[in-house]
Parts: sequence; C-alpha cells; structure tokens
Amino acid sequence: MAQRTLRERGARLGRPMGATGAERTVHGVVLLLPGGVAEGTGRPSRLAAAAVRPLARRLARAGAGEGLVAHVVHYRHRGWNGEAAHPVADAHWAADEVVRRYGDVPVCLAGHGMGGRAALRAAGHPAVTTVIALAPWFPDAEAALDPDPVKQLIGRQVLIAHGTDDERSHPDLSYRLAERAKKINREVCRFEVHSDRHGLHEHRSEVRALAEDFLLGSLFARGFSRPVTDALAAPPPLGLRMPLATGFGSTLRR
Repeated sequence: MAQRTLRERGARLGRPMGATGAERTVHGVVLLLPGGVAEGTGRPSRLAAAAVRPLARRLARAGAGEGLVAHVVHYRHRGWNGEAAHPVADAHWAADEVVRRYGDVPVCLAGHGMGGRAALRAAGHPAVTTVIALAPWFPDAEAALDPDPVKQLIGRQVLIAHGTDDERSHPDLSYRLAERAKKINREVCRFEVHSDRHGLHEHRSEVRALAEDFLLGSLFARGFSRPVTDALAAPPPLGLRMPLATGFGSTLRR
C-alpha cells in the first residue's frame, strides 16, 4: 500500500497568496519552484518549500494591486533524477493547473537552486512569459558535456542571479547558459551577487527586491529599475555579469 501511495502521489500547488477571493480578478501568477537534490524519489523536503515561501509572500504583496497570485509548487520527488528531470515535469503540470484555475493569464516561474534550473527548462510552456532563476543548479559534468537547452527561452523575459561564492553550483555555469540564451533572446539578464553563496542569505533583501522588480516589470509592464534596464540592454559580458549593488531595492527609481 505504501508503494502504491508513493507511485500515485502527484505534484500540487500550495495555498494561493495574493489576489484571492471571489471579488478579485487574477491577472498573473508566479509559481515558486523550491530547491532539491540531484537524486532522490522520496518525499521532498519541507524545508525546501519553506525556503521559497518568504519570496512568494513578498511577490504576492507587491503584485496584489495588479491581481497577482503566488503558489509554491510541491514536487512529487525530492530529486532531479537525471534524464527524468522530475521538477521540470512538475513545473509544466503546475502551469497547466494555473490555466485550469485562472484561465489565460501570464505565468512567471521563479525557482532557487534545482528549482531555478527547472524554471529555465520549463519556460517553453505556452503560459510562461517570465523566468527568474536564483542560483540555478547545474551538475558540472552535464553542463560541460550536455548543456541544458535554451531554445525554450525564446520570447520569455529571463533573470538569473547567482552568488559569486556558490559552493554547490559554480556561477560560471549559469553565465555560460545565459550567454547562449542571450544570442537568441535579447530579453535575458544576469546579476552577480558578490561574496554570496548558494543560499543567497547574505544579500537576501537585495535578491528579493531584484526578483520583485523584474517580476512586476515583466508580468505587468510597470517598467524596470535602471539597473535591470541597463542589464537587459548591455551586450555580453556586461549585461550578464551585472553586479547586484548593496542596498538594491531600498531607493529604487523606475
């Protein structure tokens, strides 16, 4: 019975945050994709989902007036699991579920670590318009021998942010992916969070402010802050190695 339950367990969306209620119209959805581990078919860590919940709440608050809803995606399994790429399939399912619940609304995929990689890979879903990948995780060997595709990012607005001292996924791997993506899509930018590690804890407030700025500017056409505008406009390598300034978000001017 336990094995049957494990096989049948599906992905699910966490409770909605933001513009909810019968009287509110939803105009956009952000799906938060948690981190995970390379291999593992057991239940996902509750801590991983909890780690992205503060960002979900912040984005939901910032976009409430625009009709934004945020959901944390709960995966079927804790691991990426090689070619199975389980989080990518779960992200596709989640985007389908958004369409079923809310209709034809734009979707942002925002993920950290393994979730950042899943957000980039699942960007080809028709409802997805925006991708935010924070410290995206790429296995060194795979990134060198079989790099992740980028064609699915065409027509999407893409933000990558990576700590320069990331000990789990070398920041140069996300730079290489961003460089390939920029060749086919000008709407790609990448910020470097100097001295920060994989969890992006040291500059947490700046990273969340950057994600908020990018989401509101892309999903609801509010316009971007000057640093984001400059990063999108600058050719590689400058626009893909843009330093995230200390205090970003405290005195933003759009």
